[in-house]
Amino acid sequence: MATFEDFLKLDIRVGQIIKVEDFVKAKRPAYKLWIDFGDEIGIKKSSAQITTCYTKEELVGKQIIGVVNFPPKQVADFMSEVLVLGVYSTQGVILLEPERTVKNGDKIG
Repeated sequence: MATFEDFLKLDIRVGQIIKVEDFVKAKRPAYKLWIDFGDEIGIKKSSAQITTCYTKEELVGKQIIGVVNFPPKQVADFMSEVLVLGVYSTQGVILLEPERTVKNGDKIG
């Protein structure tokens, strides 16, 4: 069972998607995302299997929530640096996002 101390080890931040590309080499349909996490963290990349519920155009400019302190993970020919958080629903993965616009890099806690 996870403890509160385990939760505190996670660095969960708000970022804004600034660029999206199709990830044609991924095993399952996915996008390559470039996410701006503000001055302290900068721009990080992520692979996300969210093609069922989102178009590339609607993702650009969207604020999301991601874990920024997991080790990078190689996905095909792309290095994913951030785990973007979402809900697995019957229609597909729905991204978690702040209810209001906040500063990129703001910490969840």
